[in-house]
Amino acid sequence: MTDESSLESLRNSRRHAWSKLNNQQVGAYAEYYFKMEFTMAGFQVYSTEVDDRGIDFVARHEMGPFREIQVKSVRLDPQKPTSYVFMQKTKFALRAELLLALALFYEGREPELFLVPSERWLSPDKVFSDRPYGGALKSKPEWGLSITRKTLPILSEFAFDRTIGALTSGASEATPASSEVAAGE
Repeated sequence: MTDESSLESLRNSRRHAWSKLNNQQVGAYAEYYFKMEFTMAGFQVYSTEVDDRGIDFVARHEMGPFREIQVKSVRLDPQKPTSYVFMQKTKFALRAELLLALALFYEGREPELFLVPSERWLSPDKVFSDRPYGGALKSKPEWGLSITRKTLPILSEFAFDRTIGALTSGASEATPASSEVAAGE
């Protein structure tokens, strides 16, 4: 039994050798991985032809609303899991149908996936920040997400499986209302 688990661990470390990929490859992997996870959850997934507006893909569950997805990926060292992810406000305007899909890559492991509704940034705190910048600063205004050992438990509230479950049950609840409107016309 121990030999089997050692062999599986070796396979995973080779398969999930994120250090062998450049940043663009890790980002592309995260985007495709999320698309497949949405598909497995019963969503229709639509790819964008050009990523000039901060939307990586659009997804829809049954007859529910279309969701716009912005994907971000981060490589982390388990000994020092610290990073910061940001979205320019011009490309990430907070609204109900916009979600941040975040993939955390630890060497030798499958990525950890999170799905955060953009409206979470309406109440900034130590994890979800609002950085208006402006003035003499060259940086553009942004929404940020701090990833540290202390903030990871807070982020777990937005674990992909948990959030996608809420979205699919919400989409199902919206379907009868849509049917009633169509039937009444």
